[in-house]
Amino acid sequence: MPMIRLTVPTGALTDQGRTTVQRDLAAVLLRWEGAPDTPFFRAQAWSYLVELPEGAQTTAGDDEPRFLVEVVVPQGALSERRKAGLVEEATKTVLGAAGLGPDDTLRVWVLVHEQPDGTWGAGGSVVRYADLVALAKGQRTDA
Repeated sequence: MPMIRLTVPTGALTDQGRTTVQRDLAAVLLRWEGAPDTPFFRAQAWSYLVELPEGAQTTAGDDEPRFLVEVVVPQGALSERRKAGLVEEATKTVLGAAGLGPDDTLRVWVLVHEQPDGTWGAGGSVVRYADLVALAKGQRTDA
């Protein structure tokens, strides 16, 4: 049950990018997490867009927009290879949504937060990673 949050300065995304970036990032996260592409799992991939007011983000050197992608997944859901793929593809997705190119990759930071097992709850119950794996296997069978 992944979550992804993109924090950007207001106006840093193109009109088209602002319209599509949340679903695009959620799809990237599900793909790298290895979740089945089913309506249930798509509905559980929550995506947030946080737009900062003008002047709320800067660096010591310039005022060019920077982009922060924060991903929360159950601990054990992403191998090192999957984390690397997620970071690379999320970066490209954000750059595309902002109308920027490969020379701007250092303006996108991706932080992967792994939630320890037993500390994630949904629907009024604690959700364990093993439960999600079993559910995903069932979804793959039913899909």
